[in-house]
Amino acid sequence: MTAATADAAPGQRVALAGLDFYGLDLSYFTGKVEAYLRYREIPHQRHELTVGLLREVARHTGLAQMPAIRLPDGRWLSDSTPMIAWMDSQLPGPPVLPADLLQRFFSQILEDYADEWLWRPALHYRWSYKADATLMSRRIAAEMMTDIPLPLAARQFMILRRQISKYVTGDGVTAATRAHVESIYTRNLRFLQTMLQTRPYLLGGRPTLADFGFFASMFRHFGLDPTPARIMRDTAPAVYEWLARLWNAQASRMPADAPMQEGLPADWQPILRDAATCYLPYLHANAAAWAARQRHFNVTIEGNTYRLPVHRYRVWCLQRL
Repeated sequence: MTAATADAAPGQRVALAGLDFYGLDLSYFTGKVEAYLRYREIPHQRHELTVGLLREVARHTGLAQMPAIRLPDGRWLSDSTPMIAWMDSQLPGPPVLPADLLQRFFSQILEDYADEWLWRPALHYRWSYKADATLMSRRIAAEMMTDIPLPLAARQFMILRRQISKYVTGDGVTAATRAHVESIYTRNLRFLQTMLQTRPYLLGGRPTLADFGFFASMFRHFGLDPTPARIMRDTAPAVYEWLARLWNAQASRMPADAPMQEGLPADWQPILRDAATCYLPYLHANAAAWAARQRHFNVTIEGNTYRLPVHRYRVWCLQRL
């Protein structure tokens, strides 16, 4: 995030109504933050990003990434996790970050796990399957790259080549790891299906941070792209229903006495175990490689060896947790 959060006096709230929201309709983290804005009923103007507009965002935030927010006072925000945390601190009503410290910590773990560990299978399903890759590359070429003076087919080819090289072959997805990558998605469907058959949201009667964390991948990738969406509809209909429920949720319509779980629900245990045995070892290996100034590293997860690029942001994720 930019310095926009740093200079408000303690206890002083910043006006959010009328902010400008920059994103892309099929973007992972755009969907996450947009769902939060809708839930907290923050009036905003949405701007669909083009290549030129993304460069403009980068000039203000230092990062060519989506989504980004320009506040009514002209300051900019970037990065979905601190954006949501900060905006929640500026608003009245029950925050999405649980008040109970135990639930708060484990909600932050689940949000981080959902944001970063589900990223690889989400990108794999979008770009490894021909029908999905053809559809999504055409959408990006037609919707985001309108300011690139090339024929649509050339823009589509550029997107396909970049996304596959960066997010599939360049992110550890090989013939040897592909089945494991896909299992990350299917096991999370099982975890979430179990929870959402008994209550509307992951901690009970209203959404919390954990819901918005999982929404990022489940809505704009797994729930939208043809191949994973079919798997979700067939095997986890409660998850498919939850996507629409969260997208339509508004804080003002949530009953004040909405029943919430106490402590950690028992059905969180499988997903927390998965985070402990798969995601946290990956974070530690990534941080060690960053400290050693490596650009790539090898890590073995559940018997599957990945060669992965080092991510500085995920060093911060581990430090934050």
